Amino acid sequence: MLDVLIIGAGVVGSFIARSLSRYKLDVLVLEKENDVGNVTSMANSAICHSGYDPLPGSKKAKFNVLGNRMMKKVCEELDAPFLECGSLTIALEEEQMSLLKELKNRGKMNGVPSEILTKEEIQRMEPNINPEVKGALFCKTAALISPFDLTAHAMENACDNGVKLHLGEEVTSIIPLERGGFLCQSNQGNYETKLLINAAGLHSDDIAKMIEPISWRILPRKGEYFVLDHYAKGLVNHVLFPLPSEKGKGILVTMTTSGNYLVGPSSERQNDKEDFSTDAMTLNHVRKEATHLVPNIPFNQQIRVFAGLRATPSTHDFIIEPSQKYPHFINVAGIESPGLASSPAIGEYVAKEIVGRILSLKEKENYNPCVRPYPKLKNKSVEERNKLIRENKEYGHIICDCEKISVGEIMDVLSRSVPVRTIKGIKKRTRAGFGKCQGGFCQPKIISLLAKKWNVSPLEVLYDKDGSEILEYEAKPEKER
Repeated sequence: MLDVLIIGAGVVGSFIARSLSRYKLDVLVLEKENDVGNVTSMANSAICHSGYDPLPGSKKAKFNVLGNRMMKKVCEELDAPFLECGSLTIALEEEQMSLLKELKNRGKMNGVPSEILTKEEIQRMEPNINPEVKGALFCKTAALISPFDLTAHAMENACDNGVKLHLGEEVTSIIPLERGGFLCQSNQGNYETKLLINAAGLHSDDIAKMIEPISWRILPRKGEYFVLDHYAKGLVNHVLFPLPSEKGKGILVTMTTSGNYLVGPSSERQNDKEDFSTDAMTLNHVRKEATHLVPNIPFNQQIRVFAGLRATPSTHDFIIEPSQKYPHFINVAGIESPGLASSPAIGEYVAKEIVGRILSLKEKENYNPCVRPYPKLKNKSVEERNKLIRENKEYGHIICDCEKISVGEIMDVLSRSVPVRTIKGIKKRTRAGFGKCQGGFCQPKIISLLAKKWNVSPLEVLYDKDGSEILEYEAKPEKER
C-alpha cells in the first residue's frame, strides 16, 4: 500500500510531491495529461504576486505572502528564472486614488510593503505609460517567474528524491476501504493508498465527488492573452495592473522572464473545462483595455494568442483541508490566482501540517532540494559556451534559430527523471518552438529527436494530447531514405 497518492501534477501537485519527497514515504503522482503542468499551470500571467490584493485573513493572503517570500530561494534550488521587477497598480482617474489607498492598507494588513507613487515618479519608471496616469501603488516584491520551469523542475526534484510519476493516467474512481485508506482506480491500474491528496485543478470537484457529496464546485474562468515578440525592448519595466475588480486583477501588460511580453487576460465564466479556444471579440476587448494602460503597445509584434482556464472555487478562497467524513482524503482545490505564487507554501503546509499529523514524517539523510543545473546556452558567456561545445558537440548544433536552442539542451531535457514525450513538453522546457516562427523551423528536427529517444516512428510522435500526431504518412519508404 502506498503512503500517499497525489492526483494532479500541476504546480501545486508538483510542490506537494517535492515537499513530501523530503521524507521516507512511498509517494505516487497520477496525472491524466501527457506532461506535468499542462493546464492551468501552463497558461497564466507568470507572475509571483506580492500579496497586497487578497482579503486579509484568507488562505489566499496567507499562502500568497508566504510563497512570495519563499520563491527566490526555491527558484535558485530548482534552476528556474526569477526576476523581482515589482508591480504598479495604475489609477487613471482622480476618483481611483482612494482605491489605491485601500489596496495599500489591505497590503499592510497582509504584511506586504508598498507605496503610492506620483505621476512624475511613474513616468520616470514607465515612459510608455498612459500620460493621463494619476498615481500607482508600487509593490517591489512582485516578481516574474517561468511557470513551465517551476512546475517541471519541482516535479523533477521530487522524482530525483524518490517520488514516482505516472503520466497519461486518469483516475476513474475512488473507493474508501473498510480497513482504512483508499482504492484508487485509473484507466491503467489500481492503487491502494493510506492517504490521498486531490490536487486535480479544474477537475478537483469531480475527484472530490467520487467519495462524497460536496458543498463547493469549480467554476472555470477563461483568460485570453496576446504574446508579443521579445524585440520590442523597454515597452514596460514592471508588471502593470489596472485596479482589480470582482473578476480578478484585470487586463495587465507585463514582461516575462524570456523577454517576451504578455497582454491580458480576459475573464469570462464558462462551463466547459476543456475549451481553451480564443475569439476575435474577446481579444479585441483585451487589446482595447490594455491600451488604456500603455497606448503604444506594438501589436504588430504579436506572435501568438492563447487562453488559459482558472479553477475558480465557489467558496472564493483556496480549499486546503481534509474531508470531514474521510480525514485521510485531502482536498487542495480552487487554487486560482495567486496560486502560482502560493504553490511552494501550499506544498510545505500540506506536507507538514496535514500529512504530518496523519503519517510519521522521517527525513531522508540524502534528500537534495536542488535539481541538476540546466545548461542554457543563452545564459552563458562565449567562453562558457565554447567549453560546453568542446565537451559535447551537440551544444554547437542550433536546432531553434528563433530562441537559439541547441540539440544538446534538448538531449539534456530528455535525460532527466520526468519523461518528456511530446513536442509541447520540449517547447515548455527549452523554448524551442516559442519564437516568431512558432516551430516552423525546428519542429521537424524535434520530432526526429523524440522518435529516436523513445524508439517510435516519427508518425507516432505527439504534439501534446493523445491523437495530436503531426505527421500523417511517410513521403518515402524507409528503404529509400
